[in-house]
Amino acid sequence: MREETDRQVVSAAASAGMHGVLVVAVPQAAPGFDQPRIAYLRRPSEVSYYANHVWADSPSRMVMPLLIRSLETSGLWRAVVPMPSGIRGDYQLDLSGLVVQQEFLQQPSRSRVQVRVQLVEVKAQRVLGARNFEALEPAPADDAYGGVLAADRAVATVLATMNEWIASCLRGPTGESC
Repeated sequence: MREETDRQVVSAAASAGMHGVLVVAVPQAAPGFDQPRIAYLRRPSEVSYYANHVWADSPSRMVMPLLIRSLETSGLWRAVVPMPSGIRGDYQLDLSGLVVQQEFLQQPSRSRVQVRVQLVEVKAQRVLGARNFEALEPAPADDAYGGVLAADRAVATVLATMNEWIASCLRGPTGESC
């Protein structure tokens, strides 16, 4: 079923036409989240880290290849190029304030992924739109591994929603806020 949905999104994007080259900046993490330690909350606004569990790299570096692949398969772009690059793009995508954390504020625990995204038309030096994205996914277990599984699903949700938003921004003013 997921494969069918992906094909429909790609087909719709392809029929809308490709929009040139997109240059993607490395996502910038929110303060306290630019490290490989897995963050969690037991109380609001009090970030803690697992003592014996870490990401393979910082979440922002781990999200980058997923982001690039998601944008490439959207069918919106002739090419998607990660920064740094000598290639000049037609558009630039900036991500900031990336947070990936497991929250034990209710049962079961949930993983939250949030990020602010800005799409810029490079030649016109014009911001087409900026938006905050957030996804919460329940963890299958109240431990680090359960949090990681939930974070994977939350990242996938954010990327899918972000691609839909980018497509709407590229369609131009349709009454939707971009």
